[in-house]
Order: sequence, then structure tokens, then C-alpha cells
Amino acid sequence: MAPPAQSQRSPSPSQPSGKGEVSDLKMQLRQLAGSRAPGTDDSKRELFKKAISYMTIGIDVSSLFSEMVMCSATSDIVLKKMCYLYVGNYAKCNPDLALLTINFLQKDCKDEDPMIRGLALRSLCSLRVANLVEYLVGPLGSGLKDGNSYVRKVATVGVLKLYHISTPTCVDADFPAMLKHLMLNDPDTQVVANCLSALQEIWSLEASTSEEASREREALLSKPIIYYFLNRIKEFSEWAQCIVLELVGKYVPSDGNEIFDIMNLLEDRLQHANGAVVLATIKVFLQLTLSMTDVHQQVYERIKAPLLTLVSSGSSEQSYAVLSHLHLLVMRAPILFSSDYKHFYCQYNEPFYVKKLKLEMLTAVANENNTYEIVTELCEYAANVDIPIARESIRAVGKIALQQYDVNAIVDRLLQFLEMEKDYVTAETLVLVKDLLRKYPQWSHDCIAVVGNISSKNVQEPKAKAALIWMLGEYAQDMQDAPYILESLIDNWDDEHSAEVRLHLLTAVMKCFLRRPPETQKALGAALAAGLADFHQDVHDRALFYYRLLQNNVSVAERVVNPPKQAVSVFADTQSSEIKDRIFDEFNSLSVVYEKPSYMFTDKEHRGPFAFSEELGNLSIGVESANNVASAQRVEANDKDLLLSTSEKEESRGPSSNGSAYSAPSYDSSSASLPASHAPSELIPSDHSLQAHAPQTSLAIDDLLGLGLPAAPNPAPSPPPLMLNAKAVLEPNTFQQKWRQLPISVSQEYSMNPQGVAVMTTPQALLRHMQGHFIHCIASGGQAPNFKFFFFAQKAEESSTYLVECIINSSSCKAQIKIKADDQSTSQAFSDLFQSALSKFGMP
Repeated sequence: MAPPAQSQRSPSPSQPSGKGEVSDLKMQLRQLAGSRAPGTDDSKRELFKKAISYMTIGIDVSSLFSEMVMCSATSDIVLKKMCYLYVGNYAKCNPDLALLTINFLQKDCKDEDPMIRGLALRSLCSLRVANLVEYLVGPLGSGLKDGNSYVRKVATVGVLKLYHISTPTCVDADFPAMLKHLMLNDPDTQVVANCLSALQEIWSLEASTSEEASREREALLSKPIIYYFLNRIKEFSEWAQCIVLELVGKYVPSDGNEIFDIMNLLEDRLQHANGAVVLATIKVFLQLTLSMTDVHQQVYERIKAPLLTLVSSGSSEQSYAVLSHLHLLVMRAPILFSSDYKHFYCQYNEPFYVKKLKLEMLTAVANENNTYEIVTELCEYAANVDIPIARESIRAVGKIALQQYDVNAIVDRLLQFLEMEKDYVTAETLVLVKDLLRKYPQWSHDCIAVVGNISSKNVQEPKAKAALIWMLGEYAQDMQDAPYILESLIDNWDDEHSAEVRLHLLTAVMKCFLRRPPETQKALGAALAAGLADFHQDVHDRALFYYRLLQNNVSVAERVVNPPKQAVSVFADTQSSEIKDRIFDEFNSLSVVYEKPSYMFTDKEHRGPFAFSEELGNLSIGVESANNVASAQRVEANDKDLLLSTSEKEESRGPSSNGSAYSAPSYDSSSASLPASHAPSELIPSDHSLQAHAPQTSLAIDDLLGLGLPAAPNPAPSPPPLMLNAKAVLEPNTFQQKWRQLPISVSQEYSMNPQGVAVMTTPQALLRHMQGHFIHCIASGGQAPNFKFFFFAQKAEESSTYLVECIINSSSCKAQIKIKADDQSTSQAFSDLFQSALSKFGMP
């Protein structure tokens, strides 16, 4: 929840400035209630419109309830509709007022005009007041037997509403049986469709407790009922056809002949103008033929034309929905769509999301016969002024190359991209070249010759810079300037905000050192020193791991860091085959558009982490910009080779600059280093181990890499403990203003006590705990496993304020903390106090 903003609505010219105008409106309605003068209905309409407009903008006009009901005693259908709208809005929150409407609604349910009967019945069922259900049974029973089809349509939906308000009342009145009778005998197809929809929902909910409901639900899938619906399907509306087709898709035919009978009967539905009907029909065809491989393939051929027609006609939104389903089919049988690749070329006026999906489909249908044409088209997009599409096009070219189609020509094209001197083109191409070299090492000579001409200063994007650094380390022996380029990057270590880049830099300089030690000795020392002082835990751990490897045995270090590598044959797929099959089973649903099974976006435990926007008070589900997360951002999945586990860390920990407690050498630029001509294997004792607390002044590894342990300085006197105000108060507006103005003084990730995380089933437990430490919460939000809190605290002696944003992931037991303070010199002291309070959460 966001901090409450103190906003006052200013009255607009069309809304009342006080109770006086509502009172005037009430008086005017009362005067017109019994009037039969000419033009009365027109006057009532104007007053009703005014009351509805007030209600719409949130003004309480419930005091007009009696007058509105009295004025509705008319045959004017417009007045009736507005009155029903008003009554439905206030009935649920004012059950006593709703009771006043029963008489006139029941009276209208017997009106001569079927439209008024239907509207009154719909309004009566929409009251949704549990103690009024006894008044619904009679009108609903009459409505189901009404001679007008509109009233029967409303009554069938009303039965479902009654079921959700009071299930026993609905079942005891035998309404499901009446719906079944109407479904099988009513001449109006819309009534039949409403009955089918209501019965499916009722029997599905009742099946778990009632054997009769379970049998009735199974009976819906019997051959007589399925054929009854199929024979009438052309009479149904488009919505109703989709309901029927969904039911047919669950039917299991007895033999192959019956399958062909159903498909022949539904053949013309593939030509329907409505995309929903076409997709529902396609789902039926696909489900029926799953066990018939040859026929299933013929179905793919048959449904291509209708789908491609739908893509080219209609709105962009419809095209995207149909393309999503087509993409699913293409991924399952790309060879069947390979000859239709031109249908997936992008049009200039298409939105980005449609173009992106088409590029994915071009990648999927590429084969030996069409790769040249597809790549040529994609290269045209790469020079497009639309930068996002240009990026996606380059990625698509790389994916096709990884599929082993026309690799020679594609590598040449990618290398030409590097010569375009466009930053975004260079960035995307570098990432792809890295992947290509992992799969096709034989192209290293040609690629490195071009990559070596790229200045690292012109590559700013983290992924591209990481790819360039990877190539500098992997092919250090072939790139003459590799050690010096890496050294310049290490010199700017503090300016590099991406942890991914810093991790790659550590590994690359380590590989370069093992191949060209004299030239890289100084750079490796600087890199290890910077890594050991880095506040990102992964970077620190990797630097310490490399230091210990070198200290132990250089030969072992080389086998670990730079072993002989085999070419990558297949890159990991982003989705398992099980997930893809699950999505296919949910064809013609949002699962296909989202590209994930329904449980992943409907079940709370599978929704994934929340991402909170940086703006205070605006909690959103989305992806936080990488630029907003400073160097403490998480490393992506391709950096899974962090080899230090928690159990391998030193148990005895001392203070360090990043809050870690490893005993590691500090960097001293004045310390002596051995000549560069010495090979590391000659200088590093293989049996020397790092000691956690003893001072070490003559380690060969420290001398070699320019690292030294200076004498420990006298400890500085500890500052006085920070005292907080137990009765601190801060207005939400003041919090928001300060949060926007103050810079972030502390930003770090903290590992929480698992016991505390275990008891944090709701945010309130943590709020009470922190308040006990004089740290107050002003707003909180989120759901498990992700919670977000805004805290504040104040110094005891002065008015200096501390503001905290704390995002807790209960599944990983991690807390991301950002602190802003009026007095930034005490921010670290408050951070220590905050973490101390957090560490005690859940402790006995």
C-alpha cells in the first residue's frame, strides 16, 4: 500500500458543493413523484440523470432512495433503467434500503411490457443481499416460464446469481432441473446458451459434494447432447458458438468415423468472420486428432489458411492474439509453415508487439531452403530507424545461425553489423558473436579480427560489454592488446555499475594472466584488490575464490578457470516440453498469449516476484529498470559459476568494507611486486594456505600481484550509539517530499534470519517488531513471497529523519534496503541499527 496522499477533491461546476443541492434534488423529485402533468417524465429524466451523475463521481445520494423509487412508478423504460441502476448501486451496502425496492421490483416483474419484466428481474437478482433471497424464488420461477425469450434469458442468468448468493435456496427450488429442461427444449438459442453456461458452472461447483451433480456434468458430454448442440450450432450467436465448441472439445468420440463426422459438420466454422469462433473450432480439430498423427498433420495444413487470413484482417490486437496461437503451432510443427514465411514479414504500420512476434516466427520457420531470404529481410530491419525492432532483428539472425542454417553467410553479415558504427547494433551483435563463438570456435579468427578493432569505450551496455570482455579473456592469445584493454577497464572499476560486467572482468583478466602472465600481472592484482573490496557479494566471493586458487596452486587454478572447452551443441530452451504441452492443452485462452500455463498467472504462489516502481506510493507489477538498481543488482543466470558456497566461507569473520567478514588482503599500491618476467608457477607455493587472522607480510602471491597487508592501524574510537525517538511522527506528504528530494545514502542487500522470514506470513508481524525498535512503518504492500515496506525514524535529540525502503523476498531470505537521511554522516550507523533490528525478527 502506498503512503496515503492528503488530497482534497475540489467541487466541479457539475457537482454539488454541499448537502444543499442534494436536498434540493430530493425536494424536486418528491414534487414530481405523484404528478401526472404533461412533460413530467422529461423532468424526471433530467433529475434522474443528475442523481446518476452525482453517484458516478462518488457523491453519496443514498438519501434520495425513497424519492427515486416513488418516481419510478411509470411506464417510461428510460426512467426504469436509470432507477434500476441507482438501486443496484446502493442495495448491497444498504440492505435496509434495498428492502424498500422489493415491492416495486416484484410489481415490475409482472408488467405487461416484456422489456420491463426482464429489466426488473435482472435488477432484483442483482441486489445480491442474502436476506432477500426469499423474494427472488417466485419471480425467477415465473421468468423461466415466461413467454418472452428476453425474460427467459435474464432468468437463466438470474438463477446463477441466486446460486452464488444462496446455494441451498437455488438447489431446493429445483432451478438446475428447470434450466436443463429449457436447455434441451427452448426454441431460442440464446436461452439455450445461457442455460448451458449456467449449468456448467453450477454442476462443476456442486460435483465435489453431490453425486447427482457429478452425473449431470458427465451427461453434458454424452453423444446425444453433443450432437444436439452441433446440429443447432449455426443458429447460435458467436458467443454461444464458442461456449458450444468449448464443450465439444471435451467430448471423446467413440471411433475415427465419429471424429470425421464432427469435423465435417464444423468445417464451415473455419470460414467464420469472427476470430473467436475460428480459434474455438481449431481447438476442437486439434484435440480430436491428437491420437491420429497423419490426420493431425492434415489439420495443421487445413487451419493455416484461416489463421493467416485472420492475421491480415482486423485490428492489431486481434492479429496479435491470432499470431500468438499461430506461433504456438509453428513451434510444434515448423516444417509445415516453412513455405509460408513471407506471411510473417513485418509491415511498416504494425505495432512493435506484432513485429516482435513475427520475428520470432521467422526464426522458428527458418530452414535450409528459406534461410537466405529470411536473413536478407532481417538485415533490412537491422538498419531500421525503429531501434527496438533493429535489436530484435539482429537477435533473430543470431538465433538462425545457432540453428546451423547457412552459418558462413550469417557470420559475414553479423561482422558487417559491427562496421555500421551504431551503438545499439554493435551491442546486440557482440552478444551474438559471443554465442556463435561458443558454438562455432572455428570462426574465432575471423570474428576476433573484427572485434579487436572495437574500442571498449564505445560499448556501454552491460551485456555487450560483458560479451566483449569474455572474448578478450577467452582469446587473449590471439588479441594483441587484450591485457591492455582489460587493464584500462580495471582502472575504471569504480565507474562500472553492472555486477555482471565486473564478474566477467575478473574471469577474463584471470584467463589472460594464465596465458600472458608478464603483461597481465599488474592488472590481475588490481582486479583482485578491487573485487575483494567490492560491496556486491558475488563479485567479492569470486575475487576471493580466485585469490585462494592462485595462492594454493596455479596449475589447479588454470584447470578450474580455463579448462579445455567443447563447443556448445545445444543452448538451453527457455521452456520445458512439459510447459509447452500444457500451453497447447489450453489452446484458445490467455495461456497462449502469455506463453505460460494458466496456473502460473492465476495461482498466487506461481505469479512470480513483484517488482516495485521507484516512485513512492506507486506499487506496480512489472520489471524494474536496471538503471534504478545500482551495483547491488542481481547477476543474471549466465553467471552461475560462483563457486564459493556458504559452508566454504570462513566461520571466523572480521570487519570489511562491504559488510562481509572474509579475511582477505587489502590493496596497497605502494607494496612491492616481483618482476613481471617471473612465471606465476615459479613464485606461488602450492602448499601455502590463507590464514584467517594471522598477519602475513611475505606471501609470494601478494608480492606477485601487488597486494600487501599493511600494519593494522590503531582502532578508531567508536562513535556514540545512535538513539532514536520513540514517539517519532511524520506526515505522509512530508515523507513523499523528502523521499523525492534526498539522495540514496545507503543501498545494500541483507540476508535475513530464516526464522524471521518463517513467521512473516503477513506484513503486520514485522511492523510491530520494528516499532518496538522505534522504527515506524508509513506504508506497506505486496504479497508472499515479496513484501515492500517504507519505514521512517528520527534521532532522539534532534529532528534529523531517516527514510527506508525495504523489499523483502521471503523465498530467498533477502532484504534490499535503501536509506535516505537528512544527516547522511549517520546513515551507516542507522543502517547498522536497522539491520540489527531486522536480524532479531522472529527470534525467541
